[in-house]
Amino acid sequence: MSSEIILLALSPVFLLFVCYEFIKFKRYYDIKDSLANTALALLHQGADALALLLLMPFFYWLYEYRLFDIELSVLSIAFAFLLQDFLYYWFHRASHHIHWLWAAHVVHHSSTKMNFTTAFRQSVMYPVVGMWVFWLPMILLGFDPLTVFSVVALNLAYQFFVHTQIVGKLGWFESVFNTPSHHRVHHAINKGYLDKNFAGVLIIWDKLFGTFVEEDKNQPCKYGIVGQLNSNNPLLITFHQWAHLFKSAYKAKGLKAKCKAVLGYPTSSVKDKAAS
Repeated sequence: MSSEIILLALSPVFLLFVCYEFIKFKRYYDIKDSLANTALALLHQGADALALLLLMPFFYWLYEYRLFDIELSVLSIAFAFLLQDFLYYWFHRASHHIHWLWAAHVVHHSSTKMNFTTAFRQSVMYPVVGMWVFWLPMILLGFDPLTVFSVVALNLAYQFFVHTQIVGKLGWFESVFNTPSHHRVHHAINKGYLDKNFAGVLIIWDKLFGTFVEEDKNQPCKYGIVGQLNSNNPLLITFHQWAHLFKSAYKAKGLKAKCKAVLGYPTSSVKDKAAS
């Protein structure tokens, strides 16, 4: 539960940034959209807390088979942060290329707005699709589960600050870290921007694995998903892609086609639109 406590403790800071951005740059906001983001955040945090409570015994059972006994130190925490960020990159990249994972992650991308409340727009289904599976290598390596999920929380906390349009380029910082500029590209559906910049904290993974694209001031970002949902209903936002996934799998002929519908590249839940 340490991850939930960390995010809860930081919530006044998040709220302060939201208030400042809303007051100074109201044009980036839509009240109904932001209220939907808040509702989704509360549902997500509840689901995460319940999942951690149920899965923690499993995590500690797995921890008994760890390869090393890693003691906490500045060096080991730094390594944990680096490793978790690397694993997050692959989780995030997979979430855009595997329909099962996208069915949860699409929630985060479904807003046509980009502001600090967009960071709150998360899916209650993340524990179901198995986001936590990506952190198991850290536990097997020898990091205590509480340490692992604390680092996960800090990574996610950092990501709150990249969901904004009010911050421009940040000089040398852009070369190493994920920034608002890089993350605006990630949320955009423009040609050339789609499925790029999967970084959590460090943009170096995108540069190493060929998924990095620079924001072009001559190509303003268009936010949302291919086949816009255009709804502020939290239930529709959460489950529209699941309905599409199961319908696609049901209609697919043969086991191979059904597996492709579930595990292949995602398609849009909105008719007459390209793949999302």
